[in-house]
Amino acid sequence: MEKIYVSTPEQLERLCQQLRGRPWLALDTEFMRETTYYPKLCLLQLCDGEIAACVDPIALEALDPLLELLYDPSLTKVFHAARQDLEIFHHRWGRLPTSVFDTQPAAALLGLGDQLGYGNLVEQMLGIKLAKGHSRTDWAQRPLDAQQIDYAYDDVIYLAQLYPKMRQQLAEKGRLDWLQEDFERLTRPETYINPPEQAWARVKGLQLLRGAQYAVLQKLAAWRETQAEASDRPRRHLVQDEVLIDIARRMPRHLEELGKIRSLRERELQRWGATWLGLIEQARQMAKADWPSPEIKQRLSPQEDAKLDLLNAALKLIAEEEGLSPAALANRKDLEALIRGEADAALLGGWQKRVAGDRLQALLQGQLQLRIQPESQVLGWGGKPALPSDPAGQL
Repeated sequence: MEKIYVSTPEQLERLCQQLRGRPWLALDTEFMRETTYYPKLCLLQLCDGEIAACVDPIALEALDPLLELLYDPSLTKVFHAARQDLEIFHHRWGRLPTSVFDTQPAAALLGLGDQLGYGNLVEQMLGIKLAKGHSRTDWAQRPLDAQQIDYAYDDVIYLAQLYPKMRQQLAEKGRLDWLQEDFERLTRPETYINPPEQAWARVKGLQLLRGAQYAVLQKLAAWRETQAEASDRPRRHLVQDEVLIDIARRMPRHLEELGKIRSLRERELQRWGATWLGLIEQARQMAKADWPSPEIKQRLSPQEDAKLDLLNAALKLIAEEEGLSPAALANRKDLEALIRGEADAALLGGWQKRVAGDRLQALLQGQLQLRIQPESQVLGWGGKPALPSDPAGQL
């Protein structure tokens, strides 16, 4: 394996010439975001199975030759847990690469585990235990030492070994195209956009609020989101969730009343107090019909609870038949959504629909039955009328 550390334009151009025409590349990024709103790209690693490269975006003013390569739709970009890596592309260069393959959902589809970490995947498939000593390193420091660089290389060297193996196993199981919808979702800009007006729903402690207090929280959280993005600072560095919740609960009208909130620091009061009071007043003027409200699901009825137990049993049976983890197929909320008939239920889309959703829905509609097989005393399917997509009566 040839290893190249790229820190000059000449080295970058040479690397891109070597990689041009490859069908796929394993990619990873090292970034920092502890003190910023957006992730700060510190290192970009690539591997085609023969060459492993660490590209230094801090040393390089521009990455144009590499971007031309990575935005080529004919090149498959292989990531593990791709979302954070792709968020960097969306923010820094304003567009997302297409033709993406993510080994984390692929691992779930191969029955290796749901939300499997990279180290565990490498150990399971390649029998190699990766060092963890640099998982919290400061990637913005320069120069990086040899151990840090070796750690970064490992992130793509083994990823490049995993991809062909996983692709072949998926093909052998007839599942190679099942993840396409998931992968396409990763390349949509809306996946990485956080509308300020929806930021309130992510504030910890919102369950303590009622009625108009949600409108106040919405205004305050949208203001914080906009401020954090504009100043490239973490939300919590501007104002803690606890402060937003306390202000929303009390809905103060005056600075003196606002200043009595214990969680509020004096410098925050002086700097933003007047702005917050204005936002609170705006919330007071909102019509009740416009108040936001968290989506509170009604508890399942006893009849629905029984259906949930039935679906759980069926889910375990399907998972066993398909060699998958039940958690990789669905969680309790997914099953409840199916029972409630929600149109956007996760089990009604993607490969989960193909593997489990169709059968679970047919079970709810009485088109399938679940029973103990008398000859073997094991749980199985029985009394199955044919479905429109199942002319033989077998799913």
